[in-house]
Amino acid sequence: MADLMGSRAYCCFKCQNLVAFHDDIISKDFQASNGRAFLFSHSMNIVLGPKEDRQLMTGLHTVADVFCSDCGEELGWKYIKAYEETQKYKEGKCVLEKFKIVRGNG
Repeated sequence: MADLMGSRAYCCFKCQNLVAFHDDIISKDFQASNGRAFLFSHSMNIVLGPKEDRQLMTGLHTVADVFCSDCGEELGWKYIKAYEETQKYKEGKCVLEKFKIVRGNG
């Protein structure tokens, strides 16, 4: 198991619950309805909402909103299915809105 001490981490802005590590960022170029967002290959301490089809800027996707497992704050969404071939790389990954997460220590 990798040594997590000293890893740059991201936490829920509301309760400081650890939700992702900096090294798992795939892209910082995502746009959410309230501003910038990051695409993460892995996230933790989150709860998924119901799956739904949503028309996003890059096409139709099946997504589930993600919530902090401690305080219930909505943090972003998880891609469940991408219908366009060029968007398949997003499947299983989470988008966390930048203003909903803060830097912390892992």
